[in-house]
Amino acid sequence: MNSLQSPVLRTADVARGAGYSVQQVRKLERDGVLAPATRSASGYRSYTQAHVAAALAYRALAIGAGPAEARRIVRAAHAYPASDLFALLDAAHARLDTERRDVRSAKDAAATIAVEPIGDVRPADSMTISELGRALGVRPSTLRHWDAEGLVVPHRAGPHGTRVYTPGDVRDARIVHQLRLAGYRIAPLRALMPELRRARRWDEVSAMLAARESNIDARSRALLEGAAALGAVISAS
Repeated sequence: MNSLQSPVLRTADVARGAGYSVQQVRKLERDGVLAPATRSASGYRSYTQAHVAAALAYRALAIGAGPAEARRIVRAAHAYPASDLFALLDAAHARLDTERRDVRSAKDAAATIAVEPIGDVRPADSMTISELGRALGVRPSTLRHWDAEGLVVPHRAGPHGTRVYTPGDVRDARIVHQLRLAGYRIAPLRALMPELRRARRWDEVSAMLAARESNIDARSRALLEGAAALGAVISAS
């Protein structure tokens, strides 16, 4: 603990040790990420290695959980043990775990769909909502719900705006159906479908999902690094 309290550091020392600018260090202090610095009679700030540890923890946690959540976590570390620090860390890991399971479900579903040809289609392959519902084994109300959520938006035809699913729409519906069967939730699907529509081939879909999984790995590693730095912060509490 003593090593975290000495030697006395200047703002520039903290900035250099944590990889921030002097202005950013002062902002982190204003935001409560860094504990208030000791002030000399002339107003100069004095920091310790505990401040460097807090800044490093925030840097890593901001990658893993986002800046807003990182601020909450580091502030909770300053109030340890009378805080919900561990609950916040657990929640951050749980969110990443959910994202990881969603991506893996998507990869499984993509692999299932990839074995079926999707490029050899004709305009005559368009379907009504009833026909598509029977083909997928879902109710028309489900397809209307997907339409309302922006997941599969068919064309409208005739004076009554009858839904007509083009081959492209049918492809989207098959993707959504498989991902829903794999446990993918509506909100993540809403964000994922535009990316899948832009993919011309399933190897592009696979590459996109692999990139997303790599991003989750990087954020998980950052959370681990942030938690390690937090250990030094709570030791100095």
